[in-house]
Amino acid sequence: MAKSINRHFQFVGSSKDVRSGQLWYPAADVYQTPDGWVVKVELAGVSPEDIEIDIQGNVLYIAGCRKDKSCAAGISYQQLEISYSNFEKTLRFPAAIDNASIEHQFENGLLIISLRKA
Repeated sequence: MAKSINRHFQFVGSSKDVRSGQLWYPAADVYQTPDGWVVKVELAGVSPEDIEIDIQGNVLYIAGCRKDKSCAAGISYQQLEISYSNFEKTLRFPAAIDNASIEHQFENGLLIISLRKA
């Protein structure tokens, strides 16, 4: 079941091919529920098609790239604080989650992943 989620997201590569700067690590909240887990990852400005999700054993791996789509030729910057590059987040759970059913949504810059126990 976990592998089927990958069809909704595009593979963006690994941290070894960071081209435009430092790898960044988005903030995440993890909640345990009676049915499983809910994970919220702060990904403002990231397109859903630029996200990869993988589950192996008790590890949830989220990676992707935030791209600056507003820059054009002839623009000079005055201040740059937002990271536009590859990111990754690895979350370890106390038990295996690879058999969990997965639902996800992208809402107001948050990737929300629900993992329900099998």
